[in-house]
Amino acid sequence: GKRDNDLILPINSSLSVTLHQDQLKTTTTAAASRDFAEDRLWLNGEEADVGHARLQACLREVRRLARKRRGGSAEDVAPLSLSYKIHIATENNFPTAAGLASSAAGYACLVSALARLYGVEGELSEVARRGSGSACRSMLGGFVQWQRGERPDGRDSLAHQVAPETHWPELRVLVLVVSGEKKQVGSTAGMQTSVDTSPLLKHRAEVVVPERLALMMRYIRERDFEGFGKLTMQDSNQFHATCLDTFPPIFYLNDLSRHIIALAHRFNAHHGRTKVAYTFDAGPNAFIFMLADTVSEFVEVVRRSFPPAANGDQFVRGLPVGSASLPEELLTAVVTEPVPGAVRYILHTKPGPGPQLVNDPSQHLLGADGLPGCCT
Repeated sequence: GKRDNDLILPINSSLSVTLHQDQLKTTTTAAASRDFAEDRLWLNGEEADVGHARLQACLREVRRLARKRRGGSAEDVAPLSLSYKIHIATENNFPTAAGLASSAAGYACLVSALARLYGVEGELSEVARRGSGSACRSMLGGFVQWQRGERPDGRDSLAHQVAPETHWPELRVLVLVVSGEKKQVGSTAGMQTSVDTSPLLKHRAEVVVPERLALMMRYIRERDFEGFGKLTMQDSNQFHATCLDTFPPIFYLNDLSRHIIALAHRFNAHHGRTKVAYTFDAGPNAFIFMLADTVSEFVEVVRRSFPPAANGDQFVRGLPVGSASLPEELLTAVVTEPVPGAVRYILHTKPGPGPQLVNDPSQHLLGADGLPGCCT
């Protein structure tokens, strides 16, 4: 939820893990030229509205920082004229607006590209926040806290790294993609309704979150998966309880999401400890945390519980997953009523770094004429 919709200031601090770009990534190319007649934007190959308020807010802020930097420097560190029109092309290799943090990745990538284009350095998480709140966390790798801040101008509402992506090398994430469709209720509209109508959200922001944040940061620093996993699930459940407490209620989870939740609890109960932990963003797709030695067994459990449709698509993607044979007692206890074809695919990934520069020109999304390949 937000306390200021224009500056995108949150009602509480938060914590996230940045996933690895080798599996989930947004790629953005930005170019400016005296020859461009107007600002233009392409999203996943289709021309989109470049006048979107949040995109314009990021562009204005980067240009403001560029002007400020030039004013304090004897030489023009980036000779690019700030009056030139700009072309931006951006692509996701995962579903957009489906609860897989496409806006966080997109705006973090956009601000990084714009900052490099205009020669701006330093604290950029505040700029990315103007596009999407969660994008400020995606400006850094590993485990990242977005500090709520106190100032009304938002200058202290910034991201800070709690631990780098190398801190917990055994940690893995499985993304169970059940729907790549666009959400019925967008995150922004949904959050505002929750802020306006949910007493539980207010209690959560003021009382529950500060205690849990301190605890979660301790679990991460100590690499305590039992504590980390249990708290991850409890907090996901409470977030979705605030959605239900919103009036009218918001349903980001679906029947399949609830199947996955029950499956995770049966799996943990069978092992007598927290071996897997789910969390759901504003969408039905599950993010399952576990340690590397659990991946092959749990992937096989998911495969048995949600047998893939025989359509030739790769069911398990991303990092390699070894094969596993399941003991009969585990199958009996955990795999109850299979739901064929319900999980579209599994993406296996891990914590990763913040935005990275792509030096290979063949991967740039704009040609020498400033247009994407599809449109030249």
